[in-house]
Amino acid sequence: MAKYKEYGYDIQNGKAIIPEWETEIKEGAFVDCKDLTSIEFPQWIKKIGKQAFYGCENLTEITLPEWVEEIGERAFHRCKNLKSIFLPRWVKKIGWSTFSHCSSLTSISIPELVAELGDNVLYDCINLTSISVSKENKFYDSREDCNAIIHTESNTLIRGCENTVIPPSVIEIGVFAFSGCTGLMSISIPSSVTEIREWAFEGCSSLTSISIPLSVRKIGGHAFSNCSNLKSITIPESVTEFEIEIFKGCNSLSSINIPKSLTSIGYEAFYECI
Repeated sequence: MAKYKEYGYDIQNGKAIIPEWETEIKEGAFVDCKDLTSIEFPQWIKKIGKQAFYGCENLTEITLPEWVEEIGERAFHRCKNLKSIFLPRWVKKIGWSTFSHCSSLTSISIPELVAELGDNVLYDCINLTSISVSKENKFYDSREDCNAIIHTESNTLIRGCENTVIPPSVIEIGVFAFSGCTGLMSISIPSSVTEIREWAFEGCSSLTSISIPLSVRKIGGHAFSNCSNLKSITIPESVTEFEIEIFKGCNSLSSINIPKSLTSIGYEAFYECI
């Protein structure tokens, strides 16, 4: 339930009105406010609290004030008509699932000071076609204009989109990296990749085939679950085990090679593959 009146906030003609002395938008302030269409932020806001604008489905664009440093978890979760958001240069932390299910969001740029990005931050942003990171950021990058967010130190791709080209320096495809990316039709995994983490391609319903390079040693649970149009997949001899529900719900799967190196198959690895 929205708490904005408790906090001394208001909504007038579809606009959120917040007192000018506020430095933080409180947790859950405008949850599920369907009549909210715009926000008038005070200039000194430094933090957007957890779930502050969760489910505000009629918000279409947001420009955060210059001094915002932190955006809490699920702050804009399920803002399904949000098409654009401007993140100012002082943002340092973006919580988990902050923009998940923002299905109208087409682009996002991560500014230079962001040092912490939560899991699933862009899950189910099905129209996202442009992802970039400031070249001055020391923690994350979009090397080679790859249209993805890569954790620089570990060379882990943590979020991609339908236009992502995985650079040959990436070692790991992270948890939820392409999860819910329904526009992804094909992807080339370079031979630098040694691990595909849990849920990495879950719900990529337009993906029809994929080839895993010999460099890959491990594929996490649910990695390709609910890829409903996946027809064929090549697994190399380097993979020794299938984890749980790895192909669950891949009901178009008609061709898969089982390498001789495979020593175990996880629970319901092929469940609903009919």
